[in-house]
Amino acid sequence: MHTFFIAPTGFGVGLTSISLGLVGALERTGLKVGFFKPIAQPHQGDMGPERSSELIARTHGLHSPKPLALSYVERMLGDGQLDELLEQILSLYHEAAADKDVVIVEGMVPTRQASYAARINLHLAKSLDAEVILVSAQEQESLAELSERVEVQTQLFGGPKDPKVLGLILNKIRSDDGLDAFVARLKELSPLLKTGDFRLVGCIPWLDELNAPRTRDIAELLGARVLNAGDYEQRRMLKIVLCARAVANSVQLLKPGTLVVTPGDRDDIILSASLAAMNGTPLAGLLLCSDFAPDPRILELCRGALLSGLPVMTVSTGSYDTATNLNRLNNEIPIDDKERADKVADFVASHIDHEWLFDRCAAPRELRMSPSAFRYQLVQRAKAANKRIVLPEGSEPRTVKAAAICHARGIARCVLLARPEDVHAVAKAQGIDLPEGLEILDPDIIRERYVEAMVELRKGKGLNAPMAAAQLEDTVVLGTMMLALDEVDGLVSGAIHTTANTIRPALQLIKTAPGYKLVSSVFFMLLPDQVVVYGDCAVNPDPTAAELAEIAVQSAASATAFGIPPRVAMLSYSTGESGTGEEVEKVREATRLAKQLAPDLLLDGPLQYDAAAIDSVGRQKAPNSPVAGRATVFVFPDLNTGNTTYKAVQRSADCISVGPMLQGLRKPVNDLSRGALVDDIVYTIALTAIQAANLLE
Repeated sequence: MHTFFIAPTGFGVGLTSISLGLVGALERTGLKVGFFKPIAQPHQGDMGPERSSELIARTHGLHSPKPLALSYVERMLGDGQLDELLEQILSLYHEAAADKDVVIVEGMVPTRQASYAARINLHLAKSLDAEVILVSAQEQESLAELSERVEVQTQLFGGPKDPKVLGLILNKIRSDDGLDAFVARLKELSPLLKTGDFRLVGCIPWLDELNAPRTRDIAELLGARVLNAGDYEQRRMLKIVLCARAVANSVQLLKPGTLVVTPGDRDDIILSASLAAMNGTPLAGLLLCSDFAPDPRILELCRGALLSGLPVMTVSTGSYDTATNLNRLNNEIPIDDKERADKVADFVASHIDHEWLFDRCAAPRELRMSPSAFRYQLVQRAKAANKRIVLPEGSEPRTVKAAAICHARGIARCVLLARPEDVHAVAKAQGIDLPEGLEILDPDIIRERYVEAMVELRKGKGLNAPMAAAQLEDTVVLGTMMLALDEVDGLVSGAIHTTANTIRPALQLIKTAPGYKLVSSVFFMLLPDQVVVYGDCAVNPDPTAAELAEIAVQSAASATAFGIPPRVAMLSYSTGESGTGEEVEKVREATRLAKQLAPDLLLDGPLQYDAAAIDSVGRQKAPNSPVAGRATVFVFPDLNTGNTTYKAVQRSADCISVGPMLQGLRKPVNDLSRGALVDDIVYTIALTAIQAANLLE
């Protein structure tokens, strides 16, 4: 499925009109199209549903999720909850995208009140892994200035070389020389359009009738008193004429679609407009201003015009203020004006390169997992798994809060191993609301029942009952026994225990999974643009070549399990055949062994980090590599390198890392960093639940 994100380069570009036309253009190709407006931006006076979504529903029959209210969005941004906001938007997006081939997502319009719109649009496009189409219109500026404005906005989304930045739709084109001449001049001035990387997707000329509001709309927007409605539901205003001159000099202005504005005491203008109406000229209407009531005798003379359908309205403002108010009117399509919306949709669609868009949609593309999409999928898949996860550090404050969140959100059925009174004391002190049904087990009460089973599991190691009872004093060992006996589906520990404290009982009681000889770990690194996998950064200090090969295969499997297409880079200080030395030879041998273990896996090494991660460097240093510049799984040669790199990236790039997630065990056990935040614990619990579900598949 493809997602097109349409981002305005400024205010007043006609974004809603482009949405209507783009949906129509794609529907003409036979694709199943969805539409999504994440954030509502009501205009002053808007009281009904969000305009774009409602117009799309009425013209194309596409019903999309209700956009988030602007006030709610601003409150979340003010509270520093951007990540949570993006996850909510992703949830709504998936509703809109269900069973669709392509989804049009309409971005925010920058205004004085929403100066942050461009920043939010960037986050939205990246979170949705969308391809960006800019929408612009020439304002009071030269073509060179328009070109520069578009280029600035293009750079904001990554520039024309970014494959996700497709091109531009230019709206409201006014040119005396014709559309083709206008486009030719623009291409001469625009460096962007001279390359093949940035395309002019559509050129929409200005058409007066598409911007013509109904006379009724004028009356409502001005708050006018209607003296005679006539045909004001059908007639449209194409032009405004302020009649202050003599009748003889005004007659030539009385043309179809004209709204005649005149003071209420200008009987001569009222009569001339009425005569024009009686002679068959369908004026948009007669708007009387200056708070002068028309003479009833004059209106009686105009009865024929009124009966012919001439709308007559009155406002209290003077001529100048009335004209000013008319020029400032919101020119958006009213949600109940289906006739105008249909015309706009058809006209815009006819000027969009729908064949190119169809070809773009037909071309296969690899989805890039964004951080917010990764977090969203974690939560959704964990909810679907519905697993029981034991938390041996049951009275640790962060763990208690994480368990409460997971239980309340349905992420997992958490089991806290702690004395109930200790958990309740922590909850009271921390202001944590413990949800009803959150399971708390007292280790002192349940410990004895696991002694015999533990002796049986460890009988080959000479373990007796007193020794087992003593080891079960450790709640991590107790929780691991619960997992070994299938009473729970996974275990999460490490907030106050070392990695060794978490892993040792698992190796003794759970054992490694079939086909694996060691346990390793990965971190999911939530970089600004995508999620990648780092392994091993937490468990094996100095793996051999064979162990490194197994870590690579395990890490690739973990990436696949969480929706990340694995392209594995075996990292070293040298790329390809350029370097020698014991360490690089180990990586070279590990690469050979990993290819034997998984022949179909995209894997290469040795690669330097920049050659693995950066496309331009990869093309230069390893031009024939299937991985270089595109790696999604980074396998470090030792723990020193891996742990240092993950922490450097995490802190310097201010990115979230989820993990470590242990891999290679028969059942899921995961270790926390002792500096873990509550969110880290929540996501680790979700990871564990998904691992448990995957082991059953």
